[in-house]
Parts: sequence; structure tokens; C-alpha cells
Amino acid sequence: MTIQTNSVEFIGSQGELLKAKLDMPTGMVQAIALFAHCFTCSKDLLASRHIAATLAARGIGVLRFDFTGLGASGGDFSNTNFSSNVEDLVLAAGFLRENYRAPSILVGHSLGGAAVLMAAADIREIKAVATIGAPFEAEHVVHNFGVKLDEIAEKGLAEVTLGGRSFTIRKQFIDDLNQQNMSNQIGSLKTALMVLHSPIDQTVGIENAAAIFTAAKHPKTFVSLDSADHLLSGKKDAAYAAEMIATWATRFLDEPEIEVPEHEGVLVIETGRGKYQNRVHVRNHILLADEPKSVGGLDTGPTPYDYLAGAIAACTSMTLRIYADFKKLPLEKVEVEVVHAKVHARDCDACSLEDLEKTNSKGKIDRFERRLKLHGPLSQSEKASLLRIADKCPVHQTVENGAAIVTRLTD
Repeated sequence: MTIQTNSVEFIGSQGELLKAKLDMPTGMVQAIALFAHCFTCSKDLLASRHIAATLAARGIGVLRFDFTGLGASGGDFSNTNFSSNVEDLVLAAGFLRENYRAPSILVGHSLGGAAVLMAAADIREIKAVATIGAPFEAEHVVHNFGVKLDEIAEKGLAEVTLGGRSFTIRKQFIDDLNQQNMSNQIGSLKTALMVLHSPIDQTVGIENAAAIFTAAKHPKTFVSLDSADHLLSGKKDAAYAAEMIATWATRFLDEPEIEVPEHEGVLVIETGRGKYQNRVHVRNHILLADEPKSVGGLDTGPTPYDYLAGAIAACTSMTLRIYADFKKLPLEKVEVEVVHAKVHARDCDACSLEDLEKTNSKGKIDRFERRLKLHGPLSQSEKASLLRIADKCPVHQTVENGAAIVTRLTD
């Protein structure tokens, strides 16, 4: 499934504008996930992008945003703390609720994992929470400040270098971390939990995953990320984590509700996504129809002519199977490829006189070339018989003979 990424923004916990990316499937959306990035990271970290893209390709939209004072978001990082990050998450969920759909999945990386564990109770629609390399206690991040801790305690703030970048850390930030009670929050979690962690994580040790898992109630799942580093810098590691989350989360999500009017034939309804995307309802089957990107579509499904060519191919295959079974021919498998093109009538050597009479005002004709591949120990005469029978396909005959199409308005 292809995806679309849109830039959005909303007001954060300190009244500043927070910048976000919304990665959405171009087809049907099964759910929305809210992603919290790691400490001092951003929504554009490689792992964040890969996880969002993989989830969106699986039908789960993802909002990833920069916390206050980080990345492209407004505000001063030194004035923020863990509590304000949690509040940013709750406000992001409110933005989704008002403008798209409330999130039902929370995903958090590192300290972002601790933040989603805290925020889950304040977002009523959440059904599943996944943490990646998360610490058991929010104050775990304090060890990153090293010798600066004494300076922070004495002066109230200090410049700390993290990941090659300088950040001002105030005493209130550390005090806020020390006040968090993660154990109680995890124990009272009323959603499904997945804990993903690498056993060789040098930043947040695997013992943190064990503590989170032990404190949580069922349903809970642990996934080892094997050789991944803390930042999931390997694309395969990030994609694997996202695939596991997507597969697991669907167990706890409601089936997407699609209101379909009563109909007796094939019903096609515009989805509102892109310029040409339509939802095709055939009994209890739901398909998508679209146009290629080259003509302004999203390329999320076959074109109308693709469906017509597919109908000819499928009908041909079924017709050959019925004939072969009736005649007890050793036909093991049928492959039918149909290629459609509009060609100049004068160039259509294989067209009959009747076909040529169907040319349009530009002297062109719709030409469907059907290519058969017949598997099995068939004789030449048996293959010739099957070739003739292909023309007996009912859809072939309908297209070739023409049909009456009556159009009327309905209420």
C-alpha cells in the first residue's frame, strides 16, 4: 500500500506551535497511531520515519511530532520536562480526535516509551501501547548528565552535551523526573502492552524491559530486537519492530466501520482520498479503483480498464478450466495475461472487419490482446481446442458483441 505524508501542526503544552508529520495509508485506514520519539531526538529520526512508513503501509496512520523545543517545534527545551512531554502527547491525541480520528495505538521510543506509558490513561481511545527500548523509570535518563548533575544542583541549570548537541537542563527537569511513579502507572495500564527491546542496548539496559513487563498486567507481549542498537539505526531493525507492532496491534483494534448503502450489483463510491480513488463493493468484498500517479491518481488500485482486462482474463481462465475438466484434458494450470491499448484501426492486423467498424472518431479501436500459457502434457490438438474455447468466455463475448448500458438517477 502506498502512503502520503502531510505536514501538520498543533498547539503544545506550553502554548507553542508543534510541528508534526502525518503518515497516512492512501487506501483504507484501519487505525491511527501516535508516535513519541526518544529523548532529545526528533520526529525525523531514521527509526521514527521507518516505523511510521511501515505502519502506514500496513493500513495504520501515524502522527509523529517534535516535542516542545525540539526539532522544528517552537518553545524552549530548557523550560520543558517529562510531564510537559506527556501533556504534549495528550494534546496531539486531541488534535487527531478533532481533525482526523482519535488514536487507538501509542508507540514510544526510549524516553518516549516511558511517556506513552504515562499518557495512555489520559487518552480514552487507546487500545494498545508499544514501547521500544524504554526505561522502567523516567529518572533513568539522569545518568546521561554525568558530572553536570552537581552543577545543576548548585546553579539550577547546566549545559549538557547529548548526541553531539548541547542542551540546557534545569533543576526542575530532574525534579520532575524524580517525581514520576512509573511502576504504579504501568501496573494500572488498562490496554494491551508490547515491550520491544534489544538485549545489547547500551543506553537502556534489557533489565528495564524485564521490569516493565513484570509490572504490567496481561495482555502483554515481549519482543527481542536481537542485534539492534538503541536508536534502531538499522532500517531492517526499525521495519521489523514496526511489522511486529502492526501485526500485534490488529488483535486489539475494532474492525473499521464502513457504511455501505443497500445495493444489488457492484457499488462504487468515492473515498474522498486523492482525485480518483473509489471504493468498489461487490457483495462482501471491498476493492479500490484508482488511476496512476502519472495522470493525477494515487495508484492505490487497478484502473477501470485494468478491471475490464482482469474480467476478461479471469473469465477466460475459468472457461478453460471448465472445458478441460469436462474433456478430461491434462491441463495443470492456466495463466492468462490481457493487455489493453487503443490502437489505430489500420495498425490492427489481427482485428476482424466487424472490429474495424467499431473505430472511434480518431480512427482508433480498443484492442485487448490475450496471452495464454497452458501448463501440462497437452498435445498440439488439445492446445488448439483450448485456444478456440477461449473465445467462448462469456465476458469476451459481452465485450465483443457490445451491451446495452442504461443510466438513470436514483434517490
